[in-house]
Amino acid sequence: MKKKAKARSSRLRKYLNSFNFLGIITGLVLVFLGALPSLLPRGWVLQGVLSSVLFCIGYGIGLVLSHFIRKFNPPEPRAGKKHSIKKYTYWLLAVIYILTLIAGFHWQQEVRRLVGQPPEYSFSIIGTTIVGLLLTMFIILICRLIRSLYLWLTRLINKHIPKAIAYTAAWVISVLLVIGILNGIVLSGAYNVVNQAFSIKNGTTEEGIVQPTSPQLSGSSQSMIPWDSLGRQGRNFVGRAKTIEQLTKFNQQPATQPIRIYSGLDSASNTKDRANLAVADLKRAGGFDRKIIEVVTTTGTGWVDEEGVAPVEYMYNGNSAIVSMQYSYLPSALSFLVDQTKAKDAGRELYNAVYNEALNMPADKRPKIVAFGESLGSFGGETAFSNLASFRATSDGAVWAGPPNFNILRKTATADRDSGSPEILPVFQQGQNVRFAVKSSDFNNPHKPWGEPKAAYLENSSDPIVWWSPALLFSKPDWLSEPRGADVSKNTHWIPIVTFWTVSGDMVFSTGVPDGHGHKYGKMPTDAWSYVAPPNGWNQQKTEALKAELSK
Repeated sequence: MKKKAKARSSRLRKYLNSFNFLGIITGLVLVFLGALPSLLPRGWVLQGVLSSVLFCIGYGIGLVLSHFIRKFNPPEPRAGKKHSIKKYTYWLLAVIYILTLIAGFHWQQEVRRLVGQPPEYSFSIIGTTIVGLLLTMFIILICRLIRSLYLWLTRLINKHIPKAIAYTAAWVISVLLVIGILNGIVLSGAYNVVNQAFSIKNGTTEEGIVQPTSPQLSGSSQSMIPWDSLGRQGRNFVGRAKTIEQLTKFNQQPATQPIRIYSGLDSASNTKDRANLAVADLKRAGGFDRKIIEVVTTTGTGWVDEEGVAPVEYMYNGNSAIVSMQYSYLPSALSFLVDQTKAKDAGRELYNAVYNEALNMPADKRPKIVAFGESLGSFGGETAFSNLASFRATSDGAVWAGPPNFNILRKTATADRDSGSPEILPVFQQGQNVRFAVKSSDFNNPHKPWGEPKAAYLENSSDPIVWWSPALLFSKPDWLSEPRGADVSKNTHWIPIVTFWTVSGDMVFSTGVPDGHGHKYGKMPTDAWSYVAPPNGWNQQKTEALKAELSK
């Protein structure tokens, strides 16, 4: 028994010694830094995953550093002293890790308070460690299998060609095999499975949503677009249109049935045809005879945010038309990664189709044409305008909520902001056409007349969708150099590599916070529309009454 125990101990020691010493130190340093707060609270599972990812990145950096250090042949300590150095270093790292977990837990509690979330229980510290350890072991296993593949290929090829060429050939083949497996099997297979799963969900109808009877709505018997082709989110959109009774009660005067038009993925075979079909149905329903047409670019699954469309219906007492179309089955988080081109094509095609149809009308009879989009929908909606001059020439206004960092117009306005204005609340060209807001009063910044047309960007200080960028890897953003937003911790700091991954992690649960934080904009679109495209006689008192109505 003692021999077996000794053998097991020897194997364990050998296994532990197989890890690179500098790699472990570097990996754990990144783990420690990854405990610092970012924009949103991180639960123990997400923190464990981030810790694992950061450790593996740090371990890889340590391996590379060790390789170059060995090239200089530095003197190494005796075996006994070397063992003692490692032993005491590991003990020190373990103590620091425990202290980091405790400090990280308190930082996360602080972030939870800032965004109005309840505190988390302290046992989450244990969960973080378990998740991080298990995932790290899995990643290391995969990496060692890849290394074994490389060594096997090297031995195999070296039998036939010179050693130097064999090493290069084995490395190239290993890389190509791994990339091929990831793209051709893992990623492609996962994408197909997820796409199929959400396409099935797309065919379902939410409880309480029924086919409309009003000819002003897509999917009705008079519509050119069949109810069954709208998709789940399209049916939700037309099924939740405000009724004449609701609008009349709020405005205290007879209302008109608002028009809602939607073209689903199954309504036509391609983006251009879906846009043209939507415009044809809009024309059939009398949309171009209304005072305002709101063109909406959806998020991933085809979802249209009621907070962005219902205010226009109430403000115009139903004398409005809202048109949108679907470009994907996938939820926002996945669409953010893989559907950017589809969102861009959908936003451009639909807006241009509506605008070009309106050009056929006499100028004095054309409706206002405005744009709305949230998240990836704002990116798609922006692409209808090649620049600010194009927006001025072809639009009557726009509201874009939670725009990703890669939105071109938004990025240009932020980069070229007036001197002295911060990145989290930029002032561009003295607020002539474009303004940014966290709260309603920000639309009056600066205190100068707001020209026409107006574009409003809604950007929460703690919204990772807005502030995430690949540049976070190696470049400190202005929003972490300037005074922070009210709901961003003072302990949030930029750290190369680390901040990129922590903000990436924030995006996963960016909508799991109360309104006004993260990627939740609540009633801010109502405030925005009251500035961007108010009907005659609209005032602040009506805006507040409408927000109260929409909150019921």
